[in-house]
Amino acid sequence: MNTTMESPQWTNKETARYLPDVRIILAVLWGAGMLSSLNGDTYRLNDPVVLKSSLANTGSIVVTPELLLVMSLIFVGSIFMSVLTLTLKPAVSRWANRIIGIFYAVIHLAFWALTFVSLSAGQVAIYEIVWYTAQLVIALLVVWYAWKWPNPEG
Repeated sequence: MNTTMESPQWTNKETARYLPDVRIILAVLWGAGMLSSLNGDTYRLNDPVVLKSSLANTGSIVVTPELLLVMSLIFVGSIFMSVLTLTLKPAVSRWANRIIGIFYAVIHLAFWALTFVSLSAGQVAIYEIVWYTAQLVIALLVVWYAWKWPNPEG
């Protein structure tokens, strides 16, 4: 096995030649997380029961301008992280992805758990589990890749 690569993460020179930079992988993961969130919202808006309760604001969570602001900030964070991952210095980007990735993983885990509780009570559809699982897996992959990212400072 050839171990002459700069990065200890990729120990086989032949395999490493085809793998993208960790920053690209992380930026794509942030984009995928945002898109899975958007797709989950699209499914929700096409669910007649959810749409009716959303329009009447009679769901389990009452929508307020403050809640919409918080949700917007969480959503836009993925967009910023996809860009910041590529533009920050590697050491800063590495730590930012670790910290913010953990924050997002905790948020998605909370939504995932709440959805399971609501599912057992018959209040949500199974597609919610699919999208929250996708978002949780993506956030965990961000953390994993950021943690496995070799120290750029040597």
